[in-house]
Amino acid sequence: MKTSNPVLARLGQAAERERAAGYAPAGPYGQPGIPQQYPSQAGYPVAPPTVAPMTVDDVVVKTVALLGILGITAAAAWVLVPDSLVGVAWIGAAVVGLALGLIISFSRMANPALVIAYAVVEGVFVGMVSKAFETRYDGIVLQAAVASFGIFFLMAMLYRAKVIRATPAFVKGMIAVMVGLFAVMMINLVLALFGVNTGLRDGSPLAIGFSLVCIVVASLSFVLSFKEVEDGVRMGLPQRYSWVAAFGILVSLVWLYIEILRLLSYFQGDD
Repeated sequence: MKTSNPVLARLGQAAERERAAGYAPAGPYGQPGIPQQYPSQAGYPVAPPTVAPMTVDDVVVKTVALLGILGITAAAAWVLVPDSLVGVAWIGAAVVGLALGLIISFSRMANPALVIAYAVVEGVFVGMVSKAFETRYDGIVLQAAVASFGIFFLMAMLYRAKVIRATPAFVKGMIAVMVGLFAVMMINLVLALFGVNTGLRDGSPLAIGFSLVCIVVASLSFVLSFKEVEDGVRMGLPQRYSWVAAFGILVSLVWLYIEILRLLSYFQGDD
């Protein structure tokens, strides 16, 4: 199967190599296929080693597991980290999470340990951010969480109903926009460290507009994740790659949650 995603294309090549070694391709709806029989040296047919193919259920289970890890870690960080260290833990988790995220994104192999480590680190990050915002704006964390999961399920229904499709042009455009937004946020962060206010994160009309753009892009990024899952199942990728698909969904959810949290804070006002 052809795909416009170079990562999936590379993973598909890896899957082909595993098939050549005796991997059973996926059957209908991503269910495990039946391995072919190969003659042994004694002349009797034997089943070659098999690797279970990825299914949608695998991705769902992994995503729920990662969200559970993130939620537990966030709650633990909220309770255990002293108020005086919230800023340090926030920045430290953000840096480590970014590094792990880049490693996972550009790695050629699925590594469950790295993905789980990312969920733990992001849990600390989300916990610290949530604690800081909730301390100042009571109830804002619950609002942001409900909105984030609401958007996620809405995008899942729209994708399932084929209202939104990940065409090659859509995929290329989304990747370009996300790379551009990432670059802008990194530049803004560096400038902020030197005391330069660009107006993107200060509650001004420009900041509200920027957060709205980020929320729209983060929401649409779920379409890319759903497409990756769909293509991965059809291409018969090994089951372990469900961790990579779940990682992509987790990244989008965290990004969406943070942007909604920030946007809601702009309308809270100071007590």
